[in-house]
Amino acid sequence: MNEHLFLYVGLVPLLGIFGQWLAWRLKVPAILFLLLMGLGLGQWANLDQILLEVTGSTEPAAPALLLFPLISLSVAIIMFEGGMSLRINELKEAGGPVLRLTTLCVLLTWGLTTAALHGVMQLHWHLAALLGAIFVVTGPTVVAPLIRNIRPIPKVASMVKWEGIVVDPIGAILAVLVLDQMRLASDGDYPLASALWTLTVTSTVGVLIGLLAALILTLLLARYWVPDYLHAVLILAVVMATFVVSNELRHESGLITVTVLGIAMANQRMVSVRHIIEFKEHLGVLLISCLFVVLGSRLDFTQIFALGWRGAVFLALLILAIRPICILLSLVGTNTTWNERVFMSFLAPRGIVAAAITSLFALKLQALALSEPNLAIYAEQANQMVSITFLVIIGTVTFYGLSASPLAKRLGLSDADPQGLLIAGGAAWVRDLATVLHKQGVPLILVDTNYRNVSEARMSGLRASCASVLSDTIHEQADLSGIGRLLALTGSDEINLLACTEYAHQFGRANVFQLPLGPKEIGNRSTVRQHLPGRILFDGSLNAQTIEEKLADGYEFRATTLTEEFGWEQLLGNHNNDLQPLFVIAAKRRLQIVSGELRRPPQAKQIVISLVRKKIATAPATSTGPPAPASPGESPDR
Repeated sequence: MNEHLFLYVGLVPLLGIFGQWLAWRLKVPAILFLLLMGLGLGQWANLDQILLEVTGSTEPAAPALLLFPLISLSVAIIMFEGGMSLRINELKEAGGPVLRLTTLCVLLTWGLTTAALHGVMQLHWHLAALLGAIFVVTGPTVVAPLIRNIRPIPKVASMVKWEGIVVDPIGAILAVLVLDQMRLASDGDYPLASALWTLTVTSTVGVLIGLLAALILTLLLARYWVPDYLHAVLILAVVMATFVVSNELRHESGLITVTVLGIAMANQRMVSVRHIIEFKEHLGVLLISCLFVVLGSRLDFTQIFALGWRGAVFLALLILAIRPICILLSLVGTNTTWNERVFMSFLAPRGIVAAAITSLFALKLQALALSEPNLAIYAEQANQMVSITFLVIIGTVTFYGLSASPLAKRLGLSDADPQGLLIAGGAAWVRDLATVLHKQGVPLILVDTNYRNVSEARMSGLRASCASVLSDTIHEQADLSGIGRLLALTGSDEINLLACTEYAHQFGRANVFQLPLGPKEIGNRSTVRQHLPGRILFDGSLNAQTIEEKLADGYEFRATTLTEEFGWEQLLGNHNNDLQPLFVIAAKRRLQIVSGELRRPPQAKQIVISLVRKKIATAPATSTGPPAPASPGESPDR
């Protein structure tokens, strides 16, 4: 059986990453595939049975007790990584809604969910309140993959992230308060002062330890007392240690600690933590993948089906009534639009945090029932809590995973495949090229440090920002909605290289492009090219200098719409093959950036933007007025 455990452990990360890749290829939230992978694995191997045989234990709760520390530490790392994605400046626009979502909405959700659990699922009022507190959580394990897939506008993304990450420790604290009240109620006492004291102490311990750990880490890194190669692993060790210590000092304060630690590290200005953020994001993807596969493999559908129609009704109420009511009431009077409120009303998936907390409290209730007979009435329904939680996880993940992206598109709040360009550089030839693209309806933002270049770009009708493409100004202040790719077109190879390195993290390496290195670069160019952070633009022969020389020699940027009569071969012949294709605009305004050789010749009804020598076109001229596609023929644009 040890061999089965070894094989199980080896298969979990492989299945998890395969599920992530499959979701990326099919443009579907990864959570669905991860659960399916787990369900398939569970049909082959029963993890609980394997652990029982390996440990020789006969206690049914032993597997959960063994897994819980690993799950808790994994959740702590994910919460820390989520905290590092939160920027205080995001609250300038979304601060009011976020405050409502993490206070009023939490209380409303708690109250309505408690009533539904008691009325529909017939749970004892105390257990309903306990599970209702747990169900206020959403969490980065499920929210982050959905945001990555949906790509909502910045304001909505900020609200979703802040709510999902901040409410997790809030839900855990509420659950602790309810459990304490349950223990006191068994003795006939309901002191409100005790609940307030628990809330205050737990929050204080979590915040203070998180801030103290962040201060110590910042000082260590700022004074170069830790070598670079130890930065990521040191912070990982500190996250796990502070989580454990905080929980030892005050139960369930650990989630507050790691969340505060993440937010503090991300928003301090003494040291750069970008390399740490990248490491934590990679680790977070791996942990989320593994956790959901393990969760799926341990699901017992017989217990979920046993909930019957009551479970289905409760799930429907949670998704279709409770969440919309809470959002609409909470966001009244805020600066959110109706579409934003509707979208937020249908995005509240529950994930591994809810499962972990519920499993822990179910085990605690069962253990307390042995030592405190007055709690025996709760222990009988403890297992039902776990089944309800798994039902909610599967139901909400499936519903929101399939509906959130189409809903966001329908409401105009997302662009899952943005075609817009962030263009670094504002030289005259860059503005000419940007003007041609703009006339064909391509969204773009031009960024340059030269105010004259920016001013002339704006006078040409282009969106332009006077800033360094490497500065935080672009990340934090520029509206990058609809922007999904970078063109590094400055005259400096060094800036182009740095820009591609900077934005490869945001757009993906497949979506950052740079001009080829200039003639001053020497050595083995093929070797140099392999290590460039961005993809080489065009055919590899056009850098800033050669483009300017060609334009001075009588070339121009031109947009040409191909037709059945005037196709690619006719276009080449019309210019004696003296034509360099730069972009191809296909159906549905999809922009293909030429990098190397064209994979296939452009087709009829597609628009080719190229660099050609000026001449009188033999084909009918096209109109290039934005944003409608050009009519058949060629149109010179500079």
